[in-house]
Amino acid sequence: MKIIIAGAGEVGFHLSKLLSFESQDITLIDNNKEALVNADTHLDIRVIRGDATSISVLKDAKVDSTDLVIAVTSSETTNITACVLAKQLGAKRTIARISNTEFIDNKDEVGFTKFGIDELISPESLAANEIELLLNQSAFNDTYEFEGGALTMIGLQLSKTTAFVGKTVSETAEMYPGLTYMPIAIQRFGTQYTLIPRGDTRFKEGDQVYFTTTKEGVEEIYKLSGKDREEIKNVMILGGSNIGCKTAKDLCQRRFNVKLIENDKNKAYEIADANSSCLVIHGDGRNVDLLNEEAIDDMDAFIAVTGNSETNIISCLVAKSKGVKKAIALVENMDYFQLSHSIGIDTLINKKLLAANNIFRFVRKGDVVAMTKLNNMNAELLEFIVSPSALVCNKTIKAINLPLSAIIGGVVRDGKGQVPLGDFKILSGDRVVVCCLPQSIGKIEKLFI
Repeated sequence: MKIIIAGAGEVGFHLSKLLSFESQDITLIDNNKEALVNADTHLDIRVIRGDATSISVLKDAKVDSTDLVIAVTSSETTNITACVLAKQLGAKRTIARISNTEFIDNKDEVGFTKFGIDELISPESLAANEIELLLNQSAFNDTYEFEGGALTMIGLQLSKTTAFVGKTVSETAEMYPGLTYMPIAIQRFGTQYTLIPRGDTRFKEGDQVYFTTTKEGVEEIYKLSGKDREEIKNVMILGGSNIGCKTAKDLCQRRFNVKLIENDKNKAYEIADANSSCLVIHGDGRNVDLLNEEAIDDMDAFIAVTGNSETNIISCLVAKSKGVKKAIALVENMDYFQLSHSIGIDTLINKKLLAANNIFRFVRKGDVVAMTKLNNMNAELLEFIVSPSALVCNKTIKAINLPLSAIIGGVVRDGKGQVPLGDFKILSGDRVVVCCLPQSIGKIEKLFI
């Protein structure tokens, strides 16, 4: 697949890195010489120094034969213009990164596809949505919804109180017949090894396990995992960034009690004027005395989304030490993901990863409608729409030649989520959720083409 990426910043570089690992034909465009040198040195891609809104630069990148143009510069005007020009010059598909979430909220009314933009993404909006989802499933450290919650992926770390620790997947199924959930990926405690569970795979204390489940199954996992569903009502947000402001606005609309701490005085006043339901505090959120004055020990959740990863992590650790049930930190460094559980933070979120997940589904073959990479794990979760010509159509799951490093975690049929077993027959129009390791992605794609 031939892909042009405009913007060699954090998101652009991360996308280039992920896609180059898959031997995609990548061209990266940016005005910043240093950023391009860094990408050219470390990645197997072509780089072009220039303005992504320049027609001559786009032609130099052979935009007329490009399958996908991804514009992720820091300027949404540049991104929109680059996508419009690329489409007119022959690009098959375009994606623009934007910061104004009004564009996404009104994209059907405006009709961005009419003038050449197939998809809009906002890393800030994706991060805010991720935070809200994590607050809904308070006991879990990772979560993702398919088809509005018809199927849900949840991740949690197994503790001593988990009912099935020490049992195999098969033994657990026999002990609890009729359960509507399925384990799809496991990472052993203290390792970076990801495995796709089979019947003889044994659950161990400390495992990070991902399940797919229906709406009803979420409650079952709460009970069996020994986790309590904590009601979250009082939320403190550190940082008046775009993510912080959007999260505060959305939570206030859902009747959460929200306090937001912002260090910049003028910005604090602006946020307070824009959101009268939110209590905005001007101050340094790293100041423990300030946190105590604002009753951090009465908070159910603490969300740190400043522009500094280290500040976010340290402040979340302070919040956890004060008894806050849920702590979520925004980080830029991907390596920090490996530390999150060992240092006691519930969840780390990363804008680059969220944006990459959202974009990756356009790179996958087959009719992929949703995709996510599991946090800190070498596995992908893909949702395919089954076409009449797909190899899996009209076959039972046990009759499909699935690689061992892949598993079908769920099916959405007629809007209803199901966790299927071997005798389940896949039909045209079904939305099938598959979890797989990188080495099996090619085989899985062929099954759904």
